[in-house]
Amino acid sequence: MPRHVHHRAVAGLVPALLLVLPSTVAAHGLAALPLDAGTALTAWSLEVHIWLPIVLLALVYGAGVRSVGRAHPANPVPRRRVLAWYGGLSALFVALQSSIATYDTTLFSVHMVQHLLLMMVVAPLLVLGAPITLLLRVVSPSARKRVVLPVLHSRAARVISFPVVAWVVFAGVMYGSHFSPLFDAALENEFVHLLEHALYLGAGLLFWWPVVGADPSPWRMPHPARVLYVFLGMPWSSFLALAIFSAPGVLYPHYATLQRDWGLSPLADQQLAGGIMWVGGDGLFLVAVVAMVAAWMRAEEAEGKRADARLDREGARHGPAIARDQ
Repeated sequence: MPRHVHHRAVAGLVPALLLVLPSTVAAHGLAALPLDAGTALTAWSLEVHIWLPIVLLALVYGAGVRSVGRAHPANPVPRRRVLAWYGGLSALFVALQSSIATYDTTLFSVHMVQHLLLMMVVAPLLVLGAPITLLLRVVSPSARKRVVLPVLHSRAARVISFPVVAWVVFAGVMYGSHFSPLFDAALENEFVHLLEHALYLGAGLLFWWPVVGADPSPWRMPHPARVLYVFLGMPWSSFLALAIFSAPGVLYPHYATLQRDWGLSPLADQQLAGGIMWVGGDGLFLVAVVAMVAAWMRAEEAEGKRADARLDREGARHGPAIARDQ
């Protein structure tokens, strides 16, 4: 190989290695490069098994939106749902491909940010995108009747979407993952790490499905129950955050044995992670509670307008009869 070609190949490999290095070496007991403004902007993973499904979800949803727009120009998919879906996919891409993913096995605090994104940002936004409703509008009537609706009305769907079950699964995943060997195993094994991400995202989707109410569900929650449902998630998140924050020692051997000579100590980083979960988690739950209350008020207002319109129609019908009687 000519020397100039060899030099060009090496020069081309260096930037790629700098991007791959943090996520690669962290799994083998060595710390990533120091996290600073530069690495936060450049240390992206760009793994095909992550970004390709996200791109496919974006393309399929967009095709469905266009199909509905062509078939029902007077009743297209609401723009807020489209924005929510693509916002959720964008947050998912950031959580799993940005420097957050690169440093999640190096810093517990970064890992906590990733989990909050998956469960408290990505999941509700994707549910707000109403993909089930879009699917029902796109598929043929026969497919809707023979496949989609039977699945939605199946016993399994009724069980997993039951609000109490969904709430318990959500809380159970948070506590079970943090207080079991799963968390540390996910830091050491890439496949287990992907499984953990799927678990967090799945529990989040299950949790927000009945409370958001954008898609049809076997269970329909009244608005006061939705507010209570979300509000009760806050103390459970706070208790877990407090347990992490106040732990006297490092909870996960991976972070304790990682060779890193920069940043916070493993225990201080763990305390920061607990603080992020405490403040960030409670803040996101409060935002959700406010949104649920606002939706409740809008529903009450709409119901009041419908009642007034009904009374007006009845008055219009009975008005001539009353005038004749007089």
